[in-house]
Amino acid sequence: MTPSPIRPARPSDADALSRLDHDTWSTLHAVMPRPLPPFDPFFDADHRPEDYLVADLGDGPVGYVRIGFATRLACNTHVRQVQGLVVAESARGRGLARGLLRAACDEARRRGATRITLRVLGHNKPARALYESEGFAVEGVLPGEFLLGGAYVDDVFMGRALTP
Repeated sequence: MTPSPIRPARPSDADALSRLDHDTWSTLHAVMPRPLPPFDPFFDADHRPEDYLVADLGDGPVGYVRIGFATRLACNTHVRQVQGLVVAESARGRGLARGLLRAACDEARRRGATRITLRVLGHNKPARALYESEGFAVEGVLPGEFLLGGAYVDDVFMGRALTP
């Protein structure tokens, strides 16, 4: 049996994850302008290594998923949120995004969550198809929420239960 390429992030992954983040930037998924150097540190008080799982095929990270609380409210701690999912162009087509998403659900469940949510841009059809195939359903749409490249884009809220 082949070991899983998914593992917890380590502080030493910061530079590789930062490069990955900048190399994969696209208006397909990003609402912020393309970042320019000098880049902020990848890990900080709000983005800690323990919030990330990485896909590592042996030469360092080629993908990551970030899991966080949906809000800071105590009454909402049973919900986790996917707050980023990235796979390097060179590593796509190997099921890593699906593996990262499944690992995120498993980790959220392990941390006591009973639900997991995410937000995706309406025009990101590949991501939406992946999420739907993994049991996520559209729970809300904010029409025309973002103006990206001269076009209005919907913000789509998706979620699913985390059954044991």
